[in-house]
Amino acid sequence: MVAKDGHYTVRQLADLAGVTARTLHHYDRIGLLKPAERTRAGYRLYAHAELLRLQQILFFRELDVPLATIKEFLDAPDFNPVEALEEHRRLLQEHMKRLERLLATLDRTLGQYKEQIMLSDEELYEGFQADDVERVRMEAKARYGGDVIEQSETKLRKLSREAWTQVQEEGGYIAFRLAALMDQDPTGGDVQEAVAAHHAWIENFYPCSAERYRGLAKLYVEHDEFRAFYERYGEGLAVFMQAAMLYYADQNLEDVES
Repeated sequence: MVAKDGHYTVRQLADLAGVTARTLHHYDRIGLLKPAERTRAGYRLYAHAELLRLQQILFFRELDVPLATIKEFLDAPDFNPVEALEEHRRLLQEHMKRLERLLATLDRTLGQYKEQIMLSDEELYEGFQADDVERVRMEAKARYGGDVIEQSETKLRKLSREAWTQVQEEGGYIAFRLAALMDQDPTGGDVQEAVAAHHAWIENFYPCSAERYRGLAKLYVEHDEFRAFYERYGEGLAVFMQAAMLYYADQNLEDVES
């Protein structure tokens, strides 16, 4: 890339430094980087000293220093290239640290956005066999209406995975709570308080009127999957919940669909 006489042409220097020929022409016009000499035909030629000056210019430009300021620095009588390079090194290290902090912040923010990704159908029906999902959806639509189920699924898909996990954990806690109360009257205060929490939890999925809550109570006993789900918390829990839920619906909920 070096000419036989040890000089670089504009094109050779541009390729070496990763800049454009137009940039070198501009630097020449403003007096920032003059060529060492020109050929008889007027072509610019650059020597080693110009390479070193261009390196300093590019370091300053990397730090967003204006061209006029760079020229003042380089043309100052007390300019020391070694001290300048050391300062460039220090500033670049600080810049790298800032970039590392920005990357860390970006990663945290990106992680938060990823947590907000909508739930997939597989996550929404986690716990059901793949072959059973469509059957369960069809049964639910037949019982509650297609619009209700679709609205419920749309609402839940908007939850973050973290929020969905919290909903699931809350449902498990309520089931454990009711299982611990199975030795009491289903219409008693403690049981009805737990059932109230269960009804509020159900409304994470869809508005639950008296009719729907009674239908759900019946579903817990008659539907094999739902019955098995609650039986794992305590034998007879599905039947116990049915009695408690029916009483709660009669005493606290409206019969008109909401």
